[in-house]
Amino acid sequence: MSHESAVAWLAQHAPDVRLIDQAQSTATVAEAAATLGVEPGRIAKTLAFRVGDAPYLLVTRGDARLDNAQCKAELGGRPRMLDPDETLALTGHAVGGVCPFGLATPLPILADRSLLAYPTVFPAAGSRTSSVELEPQRLAQLVGARWTQICKLPE
Repeated sequence: MSHESAVAWLAQHAPDVRLIDQAQSTATVAEAAATLGVEPGRIAKTLAFRVGDAPYLLVTRGDARLDNAQCKAELGGRPRMLDPDETLALTGHAVGGVCPFGLATPLPILADRSLLAYPTVFPAAGSRTSSVELEPQRLAQLVGARWTQICKLPE
């Protein structure tokens, strides 16, 4: 269901966006960057976590890390990553293909400002081999994401 729901959602909301399926794993940032031939920062990874009882999705650049202190200041608590089963249940997407498209459950979506360093980024499209290429601003607009700054970049 995951890939199909993401593709159907994209067809309805962004029919001009081309699906990229390399038939090779893009499940990790390193695999996606190598498969797509881009630097890891351009991979738009989607993290599923909870602060208290509230679940969130965060789309951030591939080489960024969620910062506990910034998250606590912004969202009022320490983030706890969802386990694979809970991620699948809430998003409809298995780990390795989690994306903000075609979600099983409406969730608040955050977009980290770190994405703005790139003209385009590559979020997954619901499977371990598929992705799309979008401008960060359009990605956030399409999924109704709220911009935030809760990640740290590599040194």
